[in-house]
Amino acid sequence: MTNDESKQLAARVRGISKSFGDGEARIKVLKGIDLDVRRGDITMLVGPSGCGKTTLISIIAGTLAADEGELNVFGHDLRQMSKAAITRFRAHHIGFIFQAFNLIPTLTCAENVSVPLLIQGLSAHKAEKRAREVLAQVGMADQIKRRPSQLSGGQQQRVAIARALVHEPKLIICDEPTAALDAKNGHVVMELFEHVARGQDRAVLIVTHDNRIFHHANRIAGMDDGQILEVHDVDADHPPPEHLHAPERL
Repeated sequence: MTNDESKQLAARVRGISKSFGDGEARIKVLKGIDLDVRRGDITMLVGPSGCGKTTLISIIAGTLAADEGELNVFGHDLRQMSKAAITRFRAHHIGFIFQAFNLIPTLTCAENVSVPLLIQGLSAHKAEKRAREVLAQVGMADQIKRRPSQLSGGQQQRVAIARALVHEPKLIICDEPTAALDAKNGHVVMELFEHVARGQDRAVLIVTHDNRIFHHANRIAGMDDGQILEVHDVDADHPPPEHLHAPERL
């Protein structure tokens, strides 16, 4: 990889494969995936349920190990790093938005969002101040003292998004970030992702079934049966292909 490519790319995936199970029950979920995730871009992964999208982003995030292939994230070869080193690297450079939210039920919104900063060693006071700022950006300023059980699904999703952004990671990986949101709040979140990617030269990688947000992407990769079949650059002159909107593709 050249120096210019290293600066441009957040993640470079080559020949990544992953299987689950043993013996005759072994299933190959990813089959030689190639993908570039660029800084300054929103990249979306679309495809039918079960095609391997979540497995792929888990590998890129370093929470799941691939069986084969190369994975380079910001110049670091994650496949050659120890689990402890990957955990430290992820804490500073990657924000992950889970489809299931994964909020801590005993903590308030502000406390949940503060967690990544506390892990980095920031004081509780400074961490909560920063958490309040990011919660305001996702429209949750008036809910900072509530706990997850007191929030709707959409509100919990916005808290999870704030938690992923609070430590200003260079790569934000999202699993269905707008699935629980109405059109208005989905638009607010996508506008924030656009600012993060294009305004701050960070990378955003989104798994989604929500074709309402396709127009926010710079690139859309279509997956099926453990493979990336097509990658489309998207802009005002090149909208997402119509077939990507079809229910069978989602």
